[in-house]
Amino acid sequence: MPWLLIGAIAVIVVLAVGVIGFALTRESEVSAWRPSDDNRDPSLAIPGIVTGQYAGQQHVNAQQRVAYDRSPPFGGPHDAYWAACNGVVYPTPVRSENMVHSLEHGAVWIAYNPDQITGPAVQTLAAKVQGQDYTMMSPYPGLDQPIALQSWGHELKLADPNDPRIDQFISSLRQNQYAYPEVGASCDALGPGYFDPDNPPPFDASPPPPDAVTMDGRGAQAGNGG
Repeated sequence: MPWLLIGAIAVIVVLAVGVIGFALTRESEVSAWRPSDDNRDPSLAIPGIVTGQYAGQQHVNAQQRVAYDRSPPFGGPHDAYWAACNGVVYPTPVRSENMVHSLEHGAVWIAYNPDQITGPAVQTLAAKVQGQDYTMMSPYPGLDQPIALQSWGHELKLADPNDPRIDQFISSLRQNQYAYPEVGASCDALGPGYFDPDNPPPFDASPPPPDAVTMDGRGAQAGNGG
């Protein structure tokens, strides 16, 4: 009987050590992707990351388009009103100019090609957004990869909704105070008349017109910090 008790205790100890070891390993993995004074942009270690430098606070009105240099865009002139970005999963494509403003506020935008990501794959991505502040998600017709992640000045395109780089990107860049212009800015919904998340301005897939605002800000108005 004592040997049975000793054996049972030994099994419990081994299991406990295993659980603690897994938790410590997991915490170490997560910590590696958290920004700090010593490592302000952990995302630079993510394979496939693309970065760019963009001026902030260049606003356009609801009738203007921006001739973005990337698709999806991840910086540059943008609408004066941001898209609600506190865990919002948009079921329809949303105007890029509003989404980019949210990136300026520190949000991460998960975009996906609705012809390639469907059903359970959409739900896998949505689970990373729902209930999470400073994240948003929307379909993006014509996307050249199944999935694209955007934060201000950063983009990562990939194919698999279970790719661990998605969590790495979010941990590295969501509200990373070193990586976006308007630290402390809101992601809350502005509401009807400004930006209504229940009826957002639609995505426009057509080429920008000749009078579109350029990436250097020509045609934009200086922002007021909104």
